[in-house]
Amino acid sequence: MTAENHDAIVIGAGAAGMMAALTAGQRGRRVLLVDHAEEPGKKILISGGGRCNFTNIHTAADRYISENPHFARSALARYTPADFLDMVNRHGIAWHEKTLGQLFCDHSARQIVEMLMAECRSGGVRFAFGHPVSALDHADGSYRVTLDGKEHLAPCLVLATGGLSIPKMGATGFAMDVARRFGLPVVQTRPALVPFTLGEDEALFRSLSGVSANVVARWGKAAFREAALFTHKGLSGPAMLQISSYWQHRTPISVDFLPDAAADWLIEEKRARPKAGLRSALARRLPERLADVLAERLELEGELSACRDAALRTVQKRLAQWPFHPTGTEGYAKAEVMAGGISTAALSQKTMEARKVPGLHAIGEAVDVTGWLGGYNFQWAWASGRAAGEAI
Repeated sequence: MTAENHDAIVIGAGAAGMMAALTAGQRGRRVLLVDHAEEPGKKILISGGGRCNFTNIHTAADRYISENPHFARSALARYTPADFLDMVNRHGIAWHEKTLGQLFCDHSARQIVEMLMAECRSGGVRFAFGHPVSALDHADGSYRVTLDGKEHLAPCLVLATGGLSIPKMGATGFAMDVARRFGLPVVQTRPALVPFTLGEDEALFRSLSGVSANVVARWGKAAFREAALFTHKGLSGPAMLQISSYWQHRTPISVDFLPDAAADWLIEEKRARPKAGLRSALARRLPERLADVLAERLELEGELSACRDAALRTVQKRLAQWPFHPTGTEGYAKAEVMAGGISTAALSQKTMEARKVPGLHAIGEAVDVTGWLGGYNFQWAWASGRAAGEAI
């Protein structure tokens, strides 16, 4: 059977893959977009509660984690949130800014998938969905991809199959496996933007399942001021998901439960309400169930008027630097993204092409670039996809 020839084959019809395909197609390249799933953009469809947090207006390279913190800078500068928003507006998709620069569709994430597919069609991109890659090799300057027994040839191959997060959506390590076959180094992968689990020593906090509070979560130099949510397994919510991307196993995280409190707020409370106890003082500022648990752990008995200022300052410090010792995370099943991946040291930051393997490009989540929560990972997908699409 005769092999079909293309200018580029993009494997993975997610955010990055569709962007790379439509960009190359609209430049006149003959592009084949491949995915083992029957439909494109499955992770886009479930993102943002079904409304797709498609970018963040505060995108900057320092909001990404990588062994090379400067790698993402070039692609992000050349394709910005405003550039993607132009496409959204051209397609008449209504959107809104939620908090912290996060942009969402007013209606459905499906609009983003339909927009990207329409752009692919306008560029003449061919689709091969529901067809897993059964063989892949490289010889004589061409990549040979076999789908259902049929061979497809192209001088350029783009790995856009994402990472290991949410395996029930079909996530695999395909891109990393291919990268290793071609000699590209892979940075150790781990779940990121993922809830923490707590052990029996902190079971009292697990009893708060469903309670949330605005806090500052810290690990090392990283700090995020957002909501924390207690679950029956441990800790979740935006603040915890953010800090999880930095966290290293067997180390504590620190939580400031009262980031807006004055330096000596508890001493001021003692003077204003001397007959109050710690439990009631906390309940004035925090959800009642959380106040109960914190007061129980702090063991400051009696009226505040009976407490020395030094003891109150100790309590204030604990509430501002409360240590949690996660036993782990809920893993890839609950992780929004994967950290680590194909090493940026092996790639061109301008084209996403492997330095030592001509024509091989890697983009999106498969690469060792992980954004903050809130649309940053989609923006990396758009920017890295555009960079590869302009090069192939």
